[in-house]
Amino acid sequence: MTRSTSPLLDYERSIAPPGYSRWLIPPAALAVHLSIGQVYAFSVFRNPLVERFDTSLTAIGVIFSISIVMLGLSAAFGGTWVERNGPRKAMFVAGLCWSGGFAVAALGVATGQLWLVYLGYGFLGGIGLGIGYISPVSTLIKWFPDRPGLATGIAIMGFGGGALIASPLSAELLTRYADTPVDAIVPAFLTLGAVYFVVMMMGAFTVRVPPAGWTPGRKSSATVPPEAGSGAPPAPRSGTAARAPALPGVAVGRAVRTPQFWLLWTVLFCNVTAGIGILEQASPMVQEFFTGVGPAEAAGYVGFLSLCNMLGRILWSSTSDVIGRKRVYIGYLGLGGLLYLLIAVAGTGSVVLFVALTGVILSFYGGGFATVPAYLKDLFGTFNVGAIHGRLLTAWSLAGIAGPMVVNVIADVQLAAGRDGAALYGLSLYVMVGVMAVGFLANMLIRPLPEGAHDRAPEPRTEAETEPAPGTAPAVERD
Repeated sequence: MTRSTSPLLDYERSIAPPGYSRWLIPPAALAVHLSIGQVYAFSVFRNPLVERFDTSLTAIGVIFSISIVMLGLSAAFGGTWVERNGPRKAMFVAGLCWSGGFAVAALGVATGQLWLVYLGYGFLGGIGLGIGYISPVSTLIKWFPDRPGLATGIAIMGFGGGALIASPLSAELLTRYADTPVDAIVPAFLTLGAVYFVVMMMGAFTVRVPPAGWTPGRKSSATVPPEAGSGAPPAPRSGTAARAPALPGVAVGRAVRTPQFWLLWTVLFCNVTAGIGILEQASPMVQEFFTGVGPAEAAGYVGFLSLCNMLGRILWSSTSDVIGRKRVYIGYLGLGGLLYLLIAVAGTGSVVLFVALTGVILSFYGGGFATVPAYLKDLFGTFNVGAIHGRLLTAWSLAGIAGPMVVNVIADVQLAAGRDGAALYGLSLYVMVGVMAVGFLANMLIRPLPEGAHDRAPEPRTEAETEPAPGTAPAVERD
């Protein structure tokens, strides 16, 4: 990707001006994450889509899987582009892709072409998911080096909480736009796409990046901004250094060659696989477990899981600032595995018990996402942390296939065998217990990088791996 010539999207235009408060960054990130978090409410559309295309749960589940795969791939390959161009341009592109995905998917539903839904909501929308997800993370860590878990938790909780808004909203649109949910899918998709575009643009034009050398409680080094669009580095004012101080840490190319990266990749993969298996199938699962639960109640259940997902991101990531990342992941994976086992053994006995247990599991699922950027910062430092985070999210891509595939394929096999109700999901729950055990072991094996790894000079920065050194404002207030 190349630099835009639009002055509004140039990196230099997103430098924080004097007096800018860093506490405006979390709301800007929330605007994007709440919008793309709608993907967690996709299960509300599952049954209407199955009926519209007269196909299987697995075929419709592929839509969700494609979107998660593209999320991870676009985050991995777009991470360095986001680092180089800044969060404003990234959020703008994410808004176009995410909203455009709804429009293409609506065309597919209207014409009866399932492949267009795959292309729109899955492929194009998934690119918007990935770019939108990582766009504020590196910026948040740079604005809040003193509270990385809290900062990323506040913003990333929006992704988990998106379904809290989208689930009841989608259910309402499906009932208001037509006599049957099947006939209301197209206008519902178009409405959601338009609303999310507006909200994401609000976030894109609010976000700012800190000036070079900024730290909490300290003014940034003053530099003379280059001519707009020139691409030239800023010239230092009299008495300032010729270049901004290098950020401590490890370059992305070196980080991905360490065992720590791949152990953390395994941890994220296992945590996501287990959680996404429930979340993607939430609405039909609760209706199968308990015959008295209807579509409206199921939509409320999806919203509740979204609330747990959202609150877990801020609660557990903040807790990790106190007790450490490794210890909090011990809770996610160890206790989470035990809760899956309890659902498999006694989950059908009570709606309240089922809802409570799955709610706690989804809080761990969300907490895992919000804690991992700070875990990466602890291991590899702030240099290239956004790009490293993008690479790590390939675990989400694979988990987006594995989790729903395990649940959907087993459910289809059980249906073919004449079974129904909770029997459709029993085996899947036991599989998830094993997945959580693997993640628990991987987390226990993570060790800090060798002493001195962060103290040496960072590897040479290439255009593809680093942010530009844009012009900066003379001062930015701390809070």
